[in-house]
Amino acid sequence: MTDEIRFTTKIAVLLAEDLEVWQRLNVTAFLISGVAGAEPELLGEPYADADGTAYLPMFRQPVMVFAGADDVLRAAHRRAVDRGLRPSVFTRELFATGNDRDNRAAVRAVPRDQLDLVGLAVHGPRNAVDKMIKGARLHP
Repeated sequence: MTDEIRFTTKIAVLLAEDLEVWQRLNVTAFLISGVAGAEPELLGEPYADADGTAYLPMFRQPVMVFAGADDVLRAAHRRAVDRGLRPSVFTRELFATGNDRDNRAAVRAVPRDQLDLVGLAVHGPRNAVDKMIKGARLHP
């Protein structure tokens, strides 16, 4: 029997509820890479199987995925910024780009309050993240 591990922080991804399945998966992968890149201490030790095959490390804690309407995403984004959380963002325009340079240029071209968000991800204190995603529901 293992002791339950209780995390004081939370990793959350919030997706627009109108995305196609492939878009949800793609956006989640991009967004969570931002969290891992910004906070490498969230990664655990590398994995290995019984034969000694090495595998990459993963997050030490669960990643919760939520969905919401456009207004929920906009409110969550505003709350994240207001609370000093630094989210990764994915805008609808990024589906038309094909590389990181063009992705960054597409986001930079739009004022914060006018971003057409389809997803965001954040890591932070559990209470702050819970307040940020208020109104969202767990992704089905």
